[in-house]
Amino acid sequence: MSRPQVKRCAVYTRKSSDEGLDQAFNSLDAQREAGEAYAKSQAGEGWRVVATRYDDGGYSGGSMERPALQRLLDDIERGRIDVVVVYKIDRLTRSLADFARIVERFDAKDVSFVSVTQAFSTTSSMGRLTLNVLLSFAQFEREVTGERIRDKIAASKAKGMWMGGVPPLGYDLPEPGTRTLKVNDAEAAIVRHILTRYLELGSVHALQRELQASGIVSKLHTTLAGRTTGGATFSRGALFHLLRNRIYLGQIVHKDQVHPGAHEGIVDDAVFTAVQQHLEANTRRHQLSEQRRVVRAPLIGMIRDAAGEAMSPTFSRSHTGRLYRYYVSASLQQGGKATDDDVVRRVSAVRVEQLLVDRCRRWLRDQTASLDVVREVQVHGDRICVTIAKPMGILIEPASGERLLGSDRTTAQISVPICLGSDRHTSASCGGATTDGPDTTLIAALRRAHRMLAHDSRGPRLEAAPTSIYERKILRFALLAPDIQRDIFAGRQPRAFNLEAFMQGDVLLAWVEQREALGWR
Repeated sequence: MSRPQVKRCAVYTRKSSDEGLDQAFNSLDAQREAGEAYAKSQAGEGWRVVATRYDDGGYSGGSMERPALQRLLDDIERGRIDVVVVYKIDRLTRSLADFARIVERFDAKDVSFVSVTQAFSTTSSMGRLTLNVLLSFAQFEREVTGERIRDKIAASKAKGMWMGGVPPLGYDLPEPGTRTLKVNDAEAAIVRHILTRYLELGSVHALQRELQASGIVSKLHTTLAGRTTGGATFSRGALFHLLRNRIYLGQIVHKDQVHPGAHEGIVDDAVFTAVQQHLEANTRRHQLSEQRRVVRAPLIGMIRDAAGEAMSPTFSRSHTGRLYRYYVSASLQQGGKATDDDVVRRVSAVRVEQLLVDRCRRWLRDQTASLDVVREVQVHGDRICVTIAKPMGILIEPASGERLLGSDRTTAQISVPICLGSDRHTSASCGGATTDGPDTTLIAALRRAHRMLAHDSRGPRLEAAPTSIYERKILRFALLAPDIQRDIFAGRQPRAFNLEAFMQGDVLLAWVEQREALGWR
């Protein structure tokens, strides 16, 4: 008579809490002993218990994120297990969906599943039905238990009790047998200082920097397991939470409900109310600023450079407070440097937007047309390719220099010549094109440079030494060739003239060299 094939058995055990696991013989040991005894009773069928233990102590059956369960499933995938034995089905899982996934993995590897106290087999349809019914009751029991716990927490908080967790800065854990937070006087003074300083500074950013410089850190807390948390500098999120925490008024919050707390408040009502009003005002101001920023960047999400990178809106301010808007490629905005290619990665938002509005009104023969009809814009050094939505029946007629790249019933794509120039472009690359009119920024810089000079019979001279780096850079405008200065006042400067590059570059005293370097015709 042939010997039966050996079936390797794994006994899986689980306990939801870690209570009692330090005992010499605990619940996991009892479950494993019952599983091994059942496997021995099947020794005639070739069952042999593997030496590896699969014990999950202190893990809920509502999740599959359990170390021993994951090891068991990995060993099954590697073909090391033939039978899984558990004391009861809910030791494996309490979730019907998780159980279905586990059984699928068992079936894929021809692994049998046995419950010691609930005799059935997963190989038959009736056994599967029995398993599903039992597991449905296990899941129902778990959900009912969860509802009871949540109801108890809600009822306790309604009475002002502290229901566990890390106590906030300013309080210590309740005395054993009570649910009332204790005031920590030293920390309470810090909390009051933080709220007062926020009202004085008016900014969470400034408050964060000041607290960091002062060495004020979050609350130190030691868990029951002996692990220490906290003691770190405050993040902005942590400060926002602290400033809005109603527990400092002696209240307990549960979801959207606010209840009088059993503990003592440590912050004055008037101060707390003022802080909330200031926070709300800042929030509204930031939201309005974001809305304005989106409105003032109508091409956001539609404009790309020649390399296909999205261009995002950004801005800068002059020393006089004047705002300049741009669209900048993502790589450049995220700290990258301009490469040696001819891709334009930064363009004037006002210039591109105004050009598109003018062209769209002409193409669509509609003086009310706006950037709403623009669908996509791609920026090149000498042109932009724009896709617009057009009414059916409208025939796009490109002007001189423009090209119709494609058109269907609802859209049209047109190439429009424009000299934008990359960081390496000069006016020669754009055919020596000039701007469409005077540049007020250049004119203002030129006038300011001349105001710094005094004229007498000996010629121009400095009235006083420049007081700042900016003034020293501005002064170079007065050293430009006379014809270059006249062109600036007349608006005949090359489109590729880069003000920032001129301000950062070397001063060329020879007028011939100036014309060549600046691209003047």
